[in-house]
Amino acid sequence: MGQLIRLKLFCRSHYPNKLPLRPHPFASGHWRGTSSSLQLQIPSNTRTSITTRNTTEKQKNHSLPFIPRSTIKATARAISASAPEAAAMVKAIRVHELGGPEVSLSLSLSLSLSLYIYIYIYIYIYIPHNFYLCSKNWCSISKCLSWEGWCYCLSFFLAHFIYYQVLKWEDVEIGEPKEGEIKVKNKAIGLNFIDVYFRKGVYKASTMPFTPGMEAAGVVTAVGPGLTGRKVGDFVAYAGNPMGSYAEEQILPAEKVVPVPPSLDPIVAASVILKGMTAHMLVRRCFKVEPGHTVLVHAAAGGVGSLLCQWANALGATVIGTVSTTEKAAQAKEDGCHHVIMYKEEDFVTRVNEITSGKGVDVVYDSVGKDTFQSSGMPDPIPMTELAAKSLFLTRAALFSYNATRDELLQAAGEVFSNVASGILRVRINHKYPLSQVAQAHEDLEGRKTSGSVVLIPDGVFEQ
Repeated sequence: MGQLIRLKLFCRSHYPNKLPLRPHPFASGHWRGTSSSLQLQIPSNTRTSITTRNTTEKQKNHSLPFIPRSTIKATARAISASAPEAAAMVKAIRVHELGGPEVSLSLSLSLSLSLYIYIYIYIYIYIPHNFYLCSKNWCSISKCLSWEGWCYCLSFFLAHFIYYQVLKWEDVEIGEPKEGEIKVKNKAIGLNFIDVYFRKGVYKASTMPFTPGMEAAGVVTAVGPGLTGRKVGDFVAYAGNPMGSYAEEQILPAEKVVPVPPSLDPIVAASVILKGMTAHMLVRRCFKVEPGHTVLVHAAAGGVGSLLCQWANALGATVIGTVSTTEKAAQAKEDGCHHVIMYKEEDFVTRVNEITSGKGVDVVYDSVGKDTFQSSGMPDPIPMTELAAKSLFLTRAALFSYNATRDELLQAAGEVFSNVASGILRVRINHKYPLSQVAQAHEDLEGRKTSGSVVLIPDGVFEQ
């Protein structure tokens, strides 16, 4: 039987006068700084004496087992092999508190706040340190100036980044797919206004913190046990739940992803899957647009608005679109709007009545909010009596209610991809951001500085 012994390897820091600073006699490499312990199972009949240099005669012979280097290496490999594997980590955006998406203070606020931080650093760090230098006769003008400059640079840096960032770029742990799941390495991620709603708390996330994002396209890198119909290397996309596409990789239920035609670019797939199925829901299911209808599309140059205009035009409807700038007006025209209204320069209600000769429109698609709904923010409650005058109906449609089954999901996605392939839908990808800079993308989206689709690219892919 072997015996279990514990070897403690000491270095000069423990016994500076007894052991030289050399490799340990029975360990490969240099063991220095602190004591280390190693447990080995060795044959009981293997014994020898260990002799250290610079020792007295009494210390020379110690009856300890001789441990060959090969045994130590083999044991180390066994320990390493039996240790549990570290969980895979990927980069992702996490929301810890609602609000944002501020990245940092403005330059003026940074300068103001840095002055207060500088005073604090000057009093509690610079003066005591300078006093210490002078007490040691090390004080010089150059050192004082360099320290003063360092204090101010540090204070400005702290002031500029002290503002709390809602969207944080972090390492997150990702496991392996379980039964019915797949792991997907995202190639492109779609940015949608629903992401802003979750970030602000208009829609409630189930957990805090959470990873936003509800649209992405990528390649399957692993499949759960027993899963059929999906394999590593498949090109897939998804839209909706579970939320969490703002990540380099994610685990998804296999039933929530749809196959993407190989001819479709990942960036196009990621930018159109959610917006395209939303447009499909609006023109084919919420209200079935047909030839002869007149439709009004607010934010006609936006991601969904652009697709709505193209789809409604292809279905034979007369399309009226509202936009905020002349550049967006030109885009809306290209996307099939027969009439474009600059709502900041003219009253769109009056203009719509002029275009329709007072008849109005058959359907209004409003993705803006309060600014356009009552003359969409969140609109005020609507009295039912206002709808009764013209027998109107109002719906706040959610895509996930219309794609609740696997068949509905595949039908909607298939029709979207088919229209993209045939040229009926032209996907405008006007803005691309590295995933780590999503805060800037959110700020531009909310400030109506974007048009068409906005896509986030994982940083490793973006750099390529």
